[in-house]
Amino acid sequence: MSHRLDPLLRPGSVAVLGATERAGSVGRITVENLLKGGFSGRLYAVNPGYQSVCGVPCFPSLAALPAPVEHVIFAIGDPRVEAALDEVIAHGARAATIMSSLVIENEREPALRERVAAKIRPSGLLVCGANGMGFYNFLDGVWACGFATRSHVRGGNVAYISHSGSGMCGIVDTDERLDFNLVVSTGQELAVSMDEYLDFALDLPGTRVVGLFMETARNPQGLERALQKAQARNIPVVALKVGRTELSARLAVSHSGAIAGRDASYQALFDRYGVQRVDDMDQLATTLVMFAQPHPVASGGLVTLHDSGGERQLLIDLAQQAQVPLTKLSPPSVARLESLLDPGLPAVNPLDAWSTGGPDYHVSMQECFAALMTDAEAAFGAVVHDRAPGGGIHATYLDYLRRGHAASGKPAFLVANRQGTGSDPQVDSATREGFPVLDGLASFLKGARCLLEYRDFRGRQRGETPRVPESVVAGWRLRLAAGAILDEAESGRMLRECGIPVNACRVASNEGEARAAARDLGFPVVAKTAERGAHHKSDQDGVRLGLADESAVAAAYRDLAARIGPRVLIAPMVLESGAELLLGL
Repeated sequence: MSHRLDPLLRPGSVAVLGATERAGSVGRITVENLLKGGFSGRLYAVNPGYQSVCGVPCFPSLAALPAPVEHVIFAIGDPRVEAALDEVIAHGARAATIMSSLVIENEREPALRERVAAKIRPSGLLVCGANGMGFYNFLDGVWACGFATRSHVRGGNVAYISHSGSGMCGIVDTDERLDFNLVVSTGQELAVSMDEYLDFALDLPGTRVVGLFMETARNPQGLERALQKAQARNIPVVALKVGRTELSARLAVSHSGAIAGRDASYQALFDRYGVQRVDDMDQLATTLVMFAQPHPVASGGLVTLHDSGGERQLLIDLAQQAQVPLTKLSPPSVARLESLLDPGLPAVNPLDAWSTGGPDYHVSMQECFAALMTDAEAAFGAVVHDRAPGGGIHATYLDYLRRGHAASGKPAFLVANRQGTGSDPQVDSATREGFPVLDGLASFLKGARCLLEYRDFRGRQRGETPRVPESVVAGWRLRLAAGAILDEAESGRMLRECGIPVNACRVASNEGEARAAARDLGFPVVAKTAERGAHHKSDQDGVRLGLADESAVAAAYRDLAARIGPRVLIAPMVLESGAELLLGL
């Protein structure tokens, strides 16, 4: 499947402008990364000072290349970028990656960034950056980044798109539990914005979850379309959105030119499309790991197995704080646990199954976890046991997970209350097996909350809402753009035409019209002033409730008309019990 961003993210040929043999430089690491990633297209270095770089043929200029290239990676300083960009456009390249910040000393107006953007716009050049760290397309072997990273598998099921370069590397370079297919540091988004990268990631085979480190949405309509696509394909999106505070939002402008926007607007967009929001990078990485595992979440809440009463109580407290429901076990589950537990241990969830030991202790723990996992109201489970000495993992803990999953088919996680000081190769191998190993209860519970909320979001039948004709939407957009405030009757008409049921009403301009409206709508009715500008009716004593007949309607109308004005709204009195919502917008 082809995509508009193919020349940028999966090019057939690449030239590294400013390639060099100097160890540790962006120009050398960029070439090393492309070789390390196994780039299979034509690869050239461009630098008049070398015949080759890392064994890659090197040429003095783009014009000297034996054939045109699709993508040029800039590994040069900012003072050279503007002239180099002219060369790239003249060469006929279709894409470029610019990692530098586009800031130079003694800047003239317009600034370098504005001059570069002005050249890019009419050229049609697809650009990643500037002021970013490039990208990795691990699926196609395009490692277009000028900074060192860890080893990666070719492919993966997690995509990660970040406005922050360090926000990208802080997870991609350090967390070997995650296998990525696409990672992008979008930077200033001079030509390509986050929504387009998201759209590309959703088309990649195997994408199970997408993470976003967001400062802003430079193309809000495009972002909404991409989130619609993710919703349609059942691919969860996890977002870390910065800029909630005034200072953070102001610094986002200086960092990447991003206007962070009102946080409530982003939250509304996330709620509409089931985007799961996290608060920090630990939560982001943990939640991505949890979504990347292959087993579906069942109905119900969380079950956990412990070997400590105190740590069991800690989880209960933190789960309540994180709003993660804990499963109340069914009588059959309780009976099964009672047959397994030592005397004095209550058969409850969360379960402290620590016993007096013995040769069958670990078998008993396995069976206890299986009993928890097979409860009808268990969505998924966790074995909450701390790391072994030296930060290792006892292999028997993983056996608990395997037994619980084998009995239920549900996701199972190994969780330590805090990060261990060491490492264990079983962390990565178990996670890739489908049993994630996680550190930190708070981050785990945030991820658990996201799993449950996304499950519930998918369970709601949004498809039953009728689609509103575009002509209706366009008409109301014009009306709203005019600026005049909608009164209650007009607001109700807008909502009804957009498919939202609203209590019927009629506006009367005289007593006869008020009587007729009440007869048509059915008694009892409400009479309210509908005068323009009367936004707070009760403050003007402008509401009359429970009018049971025409004479009561007539008396109410005469009173409202005399004191406030002749325009009065008549509506049925809502008598049914239920939840009452006051909505102001």
